[in-house]
Amino acid sequence: MDYTKILEEIYSEITPLLSKGKVAGYIPELRRVSKDQFGMAICTNDGDEYIIGRAEKYLSIQSVSKVFTFALAYKNFGEKIWKRVGREPSGSKFNSLILLENEKGIPRNPFINPGSLVIADMLYKKYRYPLNEVLKFVRELSGNPNISFNTSVRNSELKYANINYALAYFMKSFGNIKADIPQLVDFYTSHCAIEMTCVDLARSFRLFSQQGNNPWSGEKLLTSSQAKHINAVMMTCGLYNSVGDFAYRVGIPAKSGVGGAVVGVIPEKLTIAAWAPGLDVNGNSIAAVKALELFTDKTGLSIY
Repeated sequence: MDYTKILEEIYSEITPLLSKGKVAGYIPELRRVSKDQFGMAICTNDGDEYIIGRAEKYLSIQSVSKVFTFALAYKNFGEKIWKRVGREPSGSKFNSLILLENEKGIPRNPFINPGSLVIADMLYKKYRYPLNEVLKFVRELSGNPNISFNTSVRNSELKYANINYALAYFMKSFGNIKADIPQLVDFYTSHCAIEMTCVDLARSFRLFSQQGNNPWSGEKLLTSSQAKHINAVMMTCGLYNSVGDFAYRVGIPAKSGVGGAVVGVIPEKLTIAAWAPGLDVNGNSIAAVKALELFTDKTGLSIY
């Protein structure tokens, strides 16, 4: 398959979409990001890589980081994690308080904010310095030792983190958060402020296209079953309230973030990351989602 030609076609077709949508204005630091940018990277399981546009520009991965924290928690705690977080689509906004009261402080899934806060709480209790462990994990998966988080973005998010504080305190009232809340929210916003490139993201997500094996060393980091489960949760919960539309249009497990990245997995074959800052009303990149749709249409590669 001529992936280089396909990427060139996709870039040409999505260019008119780069002016659409809005950047994540509720995070002041992200308001400064120019919308007229696009990057895309493909990494096959054989190690071949194809890139176009600004695929090597560092971007704020935001909620894409929740896949890494979820995988790290699942690796450490196994099936015990499901006692504290569910695996169903929420049907509500990613930072909604509404369902938590009815469901006694158990978030619907690990990718909405309350679910990721619970995952962060697990890691906070497991590690003395949990952010260092997350960074170590991401650097190992990406092969990039220079990955870190953006302090300005983290501080910007913390200034406007009232809803996340409320979610954490509310879950603590049900006994589903153990850590000190300010320290927990600091850790949560720090991992959301991690910066990576599309190439880094595509390389890292090969953990999930290669049955839980480290893409560089082949070491088994997750069981094949765990990798399958993480892909399944991405498929059903990975794109906020657009998961059904994304499954219909694109047809692969994926995770998005309000920084504009969308990263997808085609098990046993490849991983793909696209980035464009302009978001739709659900917080997903308009151009990146369209790019992945065009990719699966042009290649015939999807899980369906």
